[in-house]
Amino acid sequence: MELDYSHNAWLVVASFAIALMAGFTGLSMARGLSRVPPGQRKLRVAMSAVVLGGGIWSMHFVAMLGLQLPILFFYDPLVTLASALLGILVVGLSLIILHFRRRTPARITLAGLILGAGILAMHYTGMAGMQACRAEYAPGGIVLSVTTSLVLASLAVWIAYGERTRRNVLLGTLCFATAVVALHYIAVMNTRFFETPLPDFSLIVGNEVLAIVVTLAAFVICGAFLLAGATFFPEAGEAEAAPDARAPSPRPAPRTAPAIVPQAPDVARALRQVPYEREGRTLFAELATIAAIRAEGHYTILYRGSERVFCPWSISEAEERLGGTEFLRVHRSYLVNPAHVTGFERRKDSGVIYFETVAALGKVPVSRARLTEVREVLGL
Repeated sequence: MELDYSHNAWLVVASFAIALMAGFTGLSMARGLSRVPPGQRKLRVAMSAVVLGGGIWSMHFVAMLGLQLPILFFYDPLVTLASALLGILVVGLSLIILHFRRRTPARITLAGLILGAGILAMHYTGMAGMQACRAEYAPGGIVLSVTTSLVLASLAVWIAYGERTRRNVLLGTLCFATAVVALHYIAVMNTRFFETPLPDFSLIVGNEVLAIVVTLAAFVICGAFLLAGATFFPEAGEAEAAPDARAPSPRPAPRTAPAIVPQAPDVARALRQVPYEREGRTLFAELATIAAIRAEGHYTILYRGSERVFCPWSISEAEERLGGTEFLRVHRSYLVNPAHVTGFERRKDSGVIYFETVAALGKVPVSRARLTEVREVLGL
């Protein structure tokens, strides 16, 4: 006989809160990893995967604690554990693609689809662990659940990784939480529950034990959320160095001659070089060798041939210091050296410039506000 069910409204709200906190913590921990050494980056990616995957699992079982059926039902502990590990591993794969490979539109989309698949795998594996109650899924509900998860998870990744700013992390968090919660409740709405005998030999976990485990997981997520929030938001009066936090600043006026007079050769030499970090050392790159400078949080990334290296300057500081040189601000996230440009493409009110000889870069967007200046510099 089919069983009627309802949900505890407070636990529905709690499940969404858990998804929000997990999404914010995981995405904020992964912010700025391009300037972190590979060893530390692996650790941070692993921690983010545990938080995001664990958040998906915690949200699911907080919601299941709120599922009210007319019978007692239990969970297979092995399947329940497997659902948590599966979610963490799949989310980890998505983060590896985003943080250990060059981000292209195809890879960002792939990472989003993998994240959506991880949410789906966690949900249906967790549901398979139910004992004394059998779940049957409507085919249309499965299609709707799959579509919802893949689309919203991909949107979350595109927003969070399109521009690595605080605003994008917050919007990506909202999309991530919505993907997890929407998938769960859409799937449950299209699920029918039937009572089944409880196997005598099975190890089972009741709602009381599950509540203790989920409470501990939620406590860890809440603690991590508070720690992440403590350093995520700037103090009063501190502006975010990432370009997305403010409107593009006007191109500064060229430097006057006294800054590079012959009597100060060391100063003149310094203005023709940009510092970057490698293996604990600060090195200097000649301006002519740099194709572009891209904003990365409070810092920047230099593109030199096949290299992309970490620079301690912010994009605003780089623009100020390089005023009067060949570098041109083409987008709120990019300064470029026109000498390395190999192509230009007009796209309605914006454009794209190509760097076919710079393997690590490829192409750079040109904002509408900078389009006229870029075309003039390129002789178009």
